[in-house]
Amino acid sequence: MERDIQYIRHQDIDKSKWDQCIGQATNGLIYGYSFYLDQMARNWDALVLNDYEAVMPLTWNSRWGIKYLYQPFITAQLGVFGQSVTTGICDDFIKAIPPSFRYIDILLNAGNQPQSSTVTKRSNFILPLNRPYEVLANQYNENLKRNIKKSAQADLTLRTDIDVDGVIRLAAAQMREHGHESADNINRFRKLFTVLKEKKMARTYGIFQGEQLGASAVFFFSHQRVYYILVGNHPSGREMGASHALIDALIQEQAGTNNTLDFEGSDIPGLAAYYRAFGAIEEPYPALRINRLPFFLKWLKK
Repeated sequence: MERDIQYIRHQDIDKSKWDQCIGQATNGLIYGYSFYLDQMARNWDALVLNDYEAVMPLTWNSRWGIKYLYQPFITAQLGVFGQSVTTGICDDFIKAIPPSFRYIDILLNAGNQPQSSTVTKRSNFILPLNRPYEVLANQYNENLKRNIKKSAQADLTLRTDIDVDGVIRLAAAQMREHGHESADNINRFRKLFTVLKEKKMARTYGIFQGEQLGASAVFFFSHQRVYYILVGNHPSGREMGASHALIDALIQEQAGTNNTLDFEGSDIPGLAAYYRAFGAIEEPYPALRINRLPFFLKWLKK
């Protein structure tokens, strides 16, 4: 069956219809909203099926005059969103990506199951919160239970709606340690947080010992998901189990709701083990990489 998938440039996207599609999509995620992409993507255009029945953001940049698709900062999954995104629909969207994008390295979402040979599997971890806290906490592994007990003895306190700049400062310090800090990305995130907070889709949480911020995080909320987005931990907080206490407090707050805690990863074994300690389960999603570069440039992206 021939599907009418149109390539639409950013200025021609009907953002009201776009956001309605993302909001109603069975595989909808916060990252797909136009107001999220407007802040985090350097540029973005779109592929749209019929009258916004399904959509796919094309987040792009250019270098040396060559346009490519990339995954923006703190945008864990994109891909095709809609009411029922079949393998066939997903494959058709991938085929419809204009050839002007010469290199593609993007993350699709867990609701996308393309047959393309250019897809690899990535790991996310989620924790459904629709049970009482006592049931959820009973799933914690023994080491985590010890850390939470230690944090309780350290006289730690939880504060919500703390200044986001405190979280960003700690997170940026950690990013510098790993060589990924970018002033542009941090500025984009700060603007995004302001937009989402106004929409009541973002909150900050912090664990304090006295006035010392030991662990902090920004959580986003949409599609019955609580996204563990930006994490800022102080070295002193590690000894007190502050980050464990923070996630445990969030779980206590959200227990018994229809929400799911989305840990946003990870393929890193140590982080995966940390998320599993809370009883989180793996939710795989695809990554798409296509290299259409001229032969003399292909080696640069191997």
